[in-house]
Amino acid sequence: MRGLMMDTPLLISSIIDHGATVYADREIVSQTVEGPIHRYTYAHARARSKQLANALASLGVHAGDRIATIAWNGHRHFEIYYAVSGMGAICHTVNPRLFTEQIDTSLSNALCYEELIDNHSDEFAWPQFDENTASSLCYTSGTTGNPKGVLYSHRSTVLHSYGLALPDSMQLGEGHCVLPIVPMFHANAWGIPYAAPMTGVKLVMPGPRLDGASLTRLMTDEDVTMTAGVPSVFLGLLNHLEETNTRVPSLERVVIGGAAASQSMITAFEQKLGVEVRHAWGMTEMSPLGTVSVLKPDMRDAPEADRYEVQGKQGRPVFGVEMKIVDDDAKLLPHDGKAFGDLSVRGPWVCSGYYRMDHSPAHDADGWFATGDVATIDESWYMQITDRKKDLIKSGGEWISSVELENLASGHPEIAQAAVIAVPHEKWDERPLLIAVPKENASPTKETIQEYLAGLVPKWWVPDDVVFVDSLPLGATGKVLKTKLREQYASPHSGTPPKE
Repeated sequence: MRGLMMDTPLLISSIIDHGATVYADREIVSQTVEGPIHRYTYAHARARSKQLANALASLGVHAGDRIATIAWNGHRHFEIYYAVSGMGAICHTVNPRLFTEQIDTSLSNALCYEELIDNHSDEFAWPQFDENTASSLCYTSGTTGNPKGVLYSHRSTVLHSYGLALPDSMQLGEGHCVLPIVPMFHANAWGIPYAAPMTGVKLVMPGPRLDGASLTRLMTDEDVTMTAGVPSVFLGLLNHLEETNTRVPSLERVVIGGAAASQSMITAFEQKLGVEVRHAWGMTEMSPLGTVSVLKPDMRDAPEADRYEVQGKQGRPVFGVEMKIVDDDAKLLPHDGKAFGDLSVRGPWVCSGYYRMDHSPAHDADGWFATGDVATIDESWYMQITDRKKDLIKSGGEWISSVELENLASGHPEIAQAAVIAVPHEKWDERPLLIAVPKENASPTKETIQEYLAGLVPKWWVPDDVVFVDSLPLGATGKVLKTKLREQYASPHSGTPPKE
C-alpha cells in the first residue's frame, strides 16, 4: 500500500523560490573581482536568475545541456547555479586555477553578463521534471589520479542541503551569517549556496581574495557567524589574527574540511579566539558532506585532552550517510577506535558511478563506494581518517600514518605547516620524510623536530629526515599536492630507522 502523500519532486528551483519568498529580504553580499562590495536580497537574486534563464533559452540552451562556469564565489555565480539547473540544464563548474591547456579559453564570442541578462524578463516558469534529473557536474580534484566527473541530481542536492543544515552538522538558520571560503567550483562550495536560501542565512561571498586580512575585514564588516574552508586558508587567517592581535567578534564557528585540521589549529581557534571548531569530512563523490565532529553532550565537561582527541576526528555520519570499515578481504572491522580499514559509504547523495565511465572500480555489487581513505570508527561512531590508502607508509612490514605525523608535527611551536610522504628505502621499503614550513622568524632544526616527535609516537615512526621549505605545493582546492612532493623527493633513502 502506498502512502497518500503528494508526489512533489525535489527540485533546486524550489530552494530559490523558498528563499525568495520566506526570506525575501535576507542579504547576499559579494566581494566582487572588480573591487566594490555588491549586496542584494534573495528575492532580487531569484529575479536575476530568471533573467539569466530567459537569456540562456534565447541562446538555444535546452534541458540536459551542460553549461560550464569559470567564476569565483560571488552573486553572479550564485545566479548561474539556479538559472542553469532550474531550467533543466546542467551546471558544470570549472576550476579557474587549471592550466590554460586544460580549459578551452577561446573567447571570440564573449558576452557581457550584465548586458546579456539586462534585456530579458525576470518572469520565467521553472519547469517541473523528474527529481532524479542531473543538475550539476563537478570533477574531483585529481590529487590521487585523473579527475573524475560526479553528476549530481536535483534530488541528491536538495537532500544534501537538509543534511547540511542540521544542528549537529553546519547548524544553519535565519539568525546566522555564513561565509563559504570553500570555492563554488569545488563540490558546489560544500553545498552552502543551496542550503543558504533553504534556511535563510545571510550569505557572504569572498570572491578571489582569500588572504587573512581580506577575510578578516569582510567577516568583521558583515558580522559573519560561521565560515567553512580548508586548513591551508585558515592557517593564513590565524596568522593574520595573531600578527595583528585582532579577532572577528561575531565569529562563532568554523567548519574545517578537505584535509585534517591539526590540534594546534583547533586549540588556536577555541582557546585564543573562543570560536567553535567543527571538523568535517566528505568527498566530491558525496556532494560532499559525510561526517561532522560535534561533541556529544556527555563529552562537553570531559578533560581538555579528551575533548580535543574527539574534535580531531572527522566525526559522526550525518543522517543520509552510511559508512563501514573493512579489511582487505572485505570483512567488517569492529568499531573500537583502534582497528583501521578501508572506509566505504553509501546514501542518497553519494554517487553511484562516474560521468562517462561504464564501470567504476570504486563501487561494489551492493552499491557501497570505496572512498580510498583508511579509517577507524569508535564505539560512538566517531570516524577518524588515518590516511589516504596511497599515502600510508609501509616500513619494515608495519604501517605508519602520514596524517597523524603531519598533525603532530604541526603542533610544534616552530612549525606552521607539515606534510609527510613515503620515500624508498633499501632495507625497510619505505620511510617517512617530513617536509615542514617553519613559522615566521623561527629556526627549527631536524634534531629538535625529531626529538619532539620521539616523545609522541613510536620511535620507528620518527622521520629519518626533515626538510624545511618556504611553502608547500597546493592544489586548486587548497590541498597539499603530495604527488608533486613525491616527484621532488623521490630518491631512495638509506638511513636506518630508530629502534624501540
